[in-house]
Amino acid sequence: MLLSAPVVDYINRSILCWLATVSSEGIPNVSPKEVFTDYKTKSIIIANIASPNTVKNIRENPNVCLSFIDVLVQKGYQIKGKAELVTSKHPDFKSMEQKLLEMTGGKFPFSSITQILPETIKPILAPSYLLYPDITTEKQQIAYAKIAYRLTKNKI
Repeated sequence: MLLSAPVVDYINRSILCWLATVSSEGIPNVSPKEVFTDYKTKSIIIANIASPNTVKNIRENPNVCLSFIDVLVQKGYQIKGKAELVTSKHPDFKSMEQKLLEMTGGKFPFSSITQILPETIKPILAPSYLLYPDITTEKQQIAYAKIAYRLTKNKI
């Protein structure tokens, strides 16, 4: 499944994503990821910086769920699919590594990459968009988010 332009746009607009994995014992783990991007519009790659539970779980169970949102607009995507651990022996490792190193400037060392091949993609919307579709705008959501995150001195 290819990543559409809107999905890639939200990947690039999102500061963090959350990767959910499950161990062989059925224990869930959700881990924030800071260094991630699309790869050739067919997958998402994530630098494994401090992810021992994520890596262990993917080795045991490749089924994952990834979520990311633009926190100001309060829209994003949820992607479910299969994860693969990519090491230096993988033919695409250098290419993937280069993309991720450009994002970090080399400040976050990593020796492996999680590559996620999407199977399902669905939008994530703040409830306001669903409950009040006629009056909820992105501009309004941004204004409220800036207040909630204390990026402005206005009050709701």
